[in-house]
Amino acid sequence: MTTPPEPPPDHEPAPAPGDEPTRARGGDSDAPPGSHPDGGPGVPVLTDPDPDPGADPDPAPAPRVRRFWAVRRIPAAVLAALVLGGAGLLLYDVAAVRADRTAMAWRRELADGLATRPLDDTWVVVGAAVAVALGLWLLILAATPGLRAVLPMRREHADVRAGLDREAAALALRDRAMEVSGVQSVRVRVGRAKVAVKAVSHFRALDEVRADVETVLAAGVDELALAHPPALTVRVARPPRKA
Repeated sequence: MTTPPEPPPDHEPAPAPGDEPTRARGGDSDAPPGSHPDGGPGVPVLTDPDPDPGADPDPAPAPRVRRFWAVRRIPAAVLAALVLGGAGLLLYDVAAVRADRTAMAWRRELADGLATRPLDDTWVVVGAAVAVALGLWLLILAATPGLRAVLPMRREHADVRAGLDREAAALALRDRAMEVSGVQSVRVRVGRAKVAVKAVSHFRALDEVRADVETVLAAGVDELALAHPPALTVRVARPPRKA
């Protein structure tokens, strides 16, 4: 007698509590991210790196560098003292005349001279020339920044301004030039638009010394971080012969 085969169960038996499933729904749990569920290579996912929170995506343009303006305390103090003294003296004389007193001798002579002297008189012309020169001098002081001895430097930050004294810049460049082999002495003059260097070389060829000095000082001028780098002029000569 033959026993008929048993029908397959409707569902798979549940795994034991200690056993772990080898495949999760939708793919293998051990597969790397981005791989295909069937085991083939998947489409890689490209993600942008997180931007640095401290970096500025759109850096602001460098602020315009202007020259330093002089305070000009001495000219302002001299002019204020002259105006105050003249106004006070004139006011005192006018008050004395109003009080039935005679005017001062200088004011009477000045009034008589202005009334009697012709316009082409020497003293009138000299006085007018002095007044014009004084006015032009004041206008120039008001329209120009001054402080020619301070060279403006590049502005890395909008709220910070820095300047370099011309003598300090000349000293720094002189020390750099003295490091060149063959240089005995150096004179450096730093202006707002040009740096004039005169070196004395007691050995080596002058062309080689000049080339080395130009290279060293060009790097030195760049390291000064000036807003308007001056042009460089280098002259190299032999020391004078002793008699």
